[in-house]
Amino acid sequence: RDWATLLAWQLVLVQVLWAYLLCGWTFGSELTFELPDNAKQCFYEDITIGTKCTLEFQVVTGGHYDVDCRLEDADGTVLYKEMKKQYDSFTFTAAKNGTYKFCFSNEFSTFTHKTVYFDFQVGEDPPLFPNENRVTALTQMESACVSIHEALKSVIDYQTHFRLREAQGRSRAEDLNTRVAFWSIGEALILLVVSISQVVLLRSFFSDRKTTTTRVGS
Repeated sequence: RDWATLLAWQLVLVQVLWAYLLCGWTFGSELTFELPDNAKQCFYEDITIGTKCTLEFQVVTGGHYDVDCRLEDADGTVLYKEMKKQYDSFTFTAAKNGTYKFCFSNEFSTFTHKTVYFDFQVGEDPPLFPNENRVTALTQMESACVSIHEALKSVIDYQTHFRLREAQGRSRAEDLNTRVAFWSIGEALILLVVSISQVVLLRSFFSDRKTTTTRVGS
């Protein structure tokens, strides 16, 4: 009996992992890309009417960590538009069939490129079990399977969140280190110039005194 229970739990875990991977591959678009200065990058997604979608983005590195974002439906109607946003999330339900377009723009920046992350979710995850929405209650195995499935999704979301925070923190640290290095070099150059100036000034004092003494003696 113990072996049968263990085997059943293993089958449940395999089913949860497979369902999660399948759902993530089918219904999610996640990407981190480089956005050069004075550039604009657009992405396209075919969506059917009545589908619930969520667009989430965040600027990971570059400048003031801001970017312009614009979302249009199949007819070109603007559904979402924000200027110089560091991060945001927008949820909508498709009102018509067609190809939807969302763009990220860095055209306001003249020399700083950005690294942008976005996650575009189209639709909702299908039921883990075909009869999950039935009237009768789920069995203990099925309930545990659904709980594990939801927990795994939460773990992935947290991992993505902390990965973005780590990348942003590393970028800030590298930028600060570069500024400190240049500041140290500048201080060293200023100190060198001041030291040389002081030596030259002191030598000029002694040189002028020696010249004056010679003229008086003659």
